[in-house]
Amino acid sequence: MQEENQQEGVAEATAQTETTAEARIAELEAALEEAKASVLYVKAEGENIRRRAMDDIDKARKFALEKFSNELLAVKDSLDAALLIEAADVQSYKDGVQLTANQLTSVFEKFNIAEINPVGEKFDPNKHQAISMLENSGEPNTVTSVLQKGYTLNDRVLRPALVMVAK
Repeated sequence: MQEENQQEGVAEATAQTETTAEARIAELEAALEEAKASVLYVKAEGENIRRRAMDDIDKARKFALEKFSNELLAVKDSLDAALLIEAADVQSYKDGVQLTANQLTSVFEKFNIAEINPVGEKFDPNKHQAISMLENSGEPNTVTSVLQKGYTLNDRVLRPALVMVAK
């Protein structure tokens, strides 16, 4: 009888352990499904963030020159107006061109485009492009004349100045 009671006790313990194990397995499976859903959500969210960032980059690239372009439209309008004038003298054209040049200079200043006009400065191959060297009484390696002005954008050379340099 004692043996029977022991066997029943062992059977009950085994059944209880199996029930506990099944409950634990069910609990772990539920946690696994929750973790899978969480991973999928995070992955989808990351993909959405990446796609939005790519869209923002594309828009920035596409419309980067929008402000600059809008500023140049006023200069274009001034040039078009000058072409429409029929009965004008040279002085009025000169005044109109000067106003248009001032507008363009203003646009350049707004967007940090600076002129390189190095007459009298030492030759700098980073900012100047020498076309020829002249025999001159001036100091050697000095820019004597500028054939075409250069320009920088935020201190980065857009176009070097074409210059003549003293030997």
